[in-house]
Amino acid sequence: MVFFSKKSSKKLIIDLSDCLSNKTSAVEANPHKIDYVDHEESLAVSNKLFGLNKEDWPDGHGWAAENVTLSTHSGTHVDAPYHYGPTSGGQPAKTIDQVPLEWCIGNGVVLNMSHKKAGERITDEDVQLELEKIEYDIQPYDIVLIRTDTSKKFGQQGYDQLHPGLSRKATQYLVEKGVRMIGIDAWGLDRPFDVMVEEAKKGDRSQLWESHLYGKEQEYLQIERLANLESIPVPYGFTVIALPVKIDGASAGWSRVVAIMEE
Repeated sequence: MVFFSKKSSKKLIIDLSDCLSNKTSAVEANPHKIDYVDHEESLAVSNKLFGLNKEDWPDGHGWAAENVTLSTHSGTHVDAPYHYGPTSGGQPAKTIDQVPLEWCIGNGVVLNMSHKKAGERITDEDVQLELEKIEYDIQPYDIVLIRTDTSKKFGQQGYDQLHPGLSRKATQYLVEKGVRMIGIDAWGLDRPFDVMVEEAKKGDRSQLWESHLYGKEQEYLQIERLANLESIPVPYGFTVIALPVKIDGASAGWSRVVAIMEE
């Protein structure tokens, strides 16, 4: 997709969001349901509400509409600090309607961690090595996107268990550099729950949901279930827009995330 600004500069827009569909609901950890009302079915509604009949509508068609039942953590979404705990840094944690919008628009940086396997930890050393490789220094309010290529497996049974996850130290490293939004092209930012739970039951509780729980100390946002990070042709030099839907008091909000760059 391309568009032209007022200065006629050609820009490339890359869609980084997955798609909600009834086709994938059966394999979702957070199932959703979309009920479709087509142009014929809506005629009964218009008759009930307004007394309008089919012949009152041009071509006999009413409106189309959809009724959706889903979690705020379904599909591509932004997690608010309130998702991680009731407080952050000793203060009430921000809900999704309270997060600063300047955290949600910024310079994007892709860190390629596609060599990491499901259940593995992405460490702070991994992050630093990749930054050295792409010759980039993290700047405050950069939006860091962790590429794992797990999005290519979206729709498969067990999708929520197929990704590596960011360690607490890696998250801390980025947030202390001034990053306020971290995204990943996988079901979650942490390692899969099956791996974390098994380790916790064996006695290592410190690793359970470690990146999320770091947000109880220092506020930051997560974008989960991104897609198409492999389509971004450069590791930096582009803008990310990830504005969440404004839901009163919610722990997350759905987002149509895009990367924009000069073509």
